[in-house]
Amino acid sequence: MTWTVYLSGEIHTDWREQIEAGAKAAGLDVAFTAPVTDHGASDDCGVAILGPEPDKFWHDHKGAKLNAIRTRTLINDADVVVVRFGDRYKQWNAAFDAGYAAALGTPLIVLHAPEHGHALKEVDAAALAVAETPEQVVAILRYVTEGVLG
Repeated sequence: MTWTVYLSGEIHTDWREQIEAGAKAAGLDVAFTAPVTDHGASDDCGVAILGPEPDKFWHDHKGAKLNAIRTRTLINDADVVVVRFGDRYKQWNAAFDAGYAAALGTPLIVLHAPEHGHALKEVDAAALAVAETPEQVVAILRYVTEGVLG
């Protein structure tokens, strides 16, 4: 069985590529999906497709709704959701994705630095695993998909 893993969260580092490369090197039978990670495209998709908005609220609203089509569909189809909280920016969308996955009962792995543990304690409590590195996520995926340690 090929497992589908949705990679949600911050878009300013290469953590997705690290997990994908690690899974490939380990020979894991997993397929990865993700939101649109081009920040400009994600922000402007609504007005680019549906027309301009003079009010920034409606500009963002259009984009958020279009992005939600992709995000909800891919989270609904995922066997596991990994949500990464980075060191920069407030990642409200990542917290929302984690809550959405938890509400669906989709297994959730949260990835963040130890210093964010207190701020993310409720998100961590909903997760089935909390990792600090992409390598730990790959090890978790190897264990849950193949039953193999190390």
